[in-house]
Amino acid sequence: MVDHGTDAALAALVAAARRSDVGRRLSGDVETRLLQSIVDATVQLFDAEAASIALFEQDPDRLEFRVAAGEHGAGAVGLTVPPTQGIAGFVYSTGQALALSDVADDPRFNRDAAEQTGYVPRSIAAAPLLDEHGTVGVLQVLDKRGSPTFSLRDMELLAVFASQATVAIAAARVQRDTDRLLRSVLIQVEPDLDAEQVEAMVGAATRELDVDDESPFWLLVDQVARLRSLTDRETALLTDILEVVAAHAVERGRPGRTGP
Repeated sequence: MVDHGTDAALAALVAAARRSDVGRRLSGDVETRLLQSIVDATVQLFDAEAASIALFEQDPDRLEFRVAAGEHGAGAVGLTVPPTQGIAGFVYSTGQALALSDVADDPRFNRDAAEQTGYVPRSIAAAPLLDEHGTVGVLQVLDKRGSPTFSLRDMELLAVFASQATVAIAAARVQRDTDRLLRSVLIQVEPDLDAEQVEAMVGAATRELDVDDESPFWLLVDQVARLRSLTDRETALLTDILEVVAAHAVERGRPGRTGP
């Protein structure tokens, strides 16, 4: 039996999730944009042929290359590999960085996966993306143009970029993991709930978040997302208009008010 405290907690979470949906809609794919900026900077810093970030995903377990940069990087995006195979799989599963000057001589190198990207590298440096729970992905750099090998200093710099990528992922996934948040808090608020009850409540809550793209509210959110190119003067004018509309809505909602 779920008490009123649980109902109140669920209502608060639904409200928070609604805000999350609005933020995600306004910002676009924050995670991808942040990670793309990191691989772009990595390629420039190392003067490399390519750089990429693969993230661990479940159902089924896999490493999925989400972003890439460099002349030979584009073919990696969308590629998935087992989390225990290849250089990326080794770095992910062990949590250890790795640098190879001749990948062809290393039995861990997955040539088939490399050929799927359209580019087979000669050298690779890879670093794990580590958070407090473990490894969440791998940052790779392929073939420095100015050197056949990666130095200790290179690996230190790569670790810094990997750390920044991990921070970016954590920040973006606070928005993304609405279902996980709901489950976690419901279990803490009402520990006697069984798995079926938790799933039913999460389902009921998230159904309320289903977006009707044609509803006036979500059309407004989408329009706001398109307004990033406005000048300061145009933004000030829009703010004034919205203030008038908001004031009208408040006045209309007061007790005793009827009609338009």
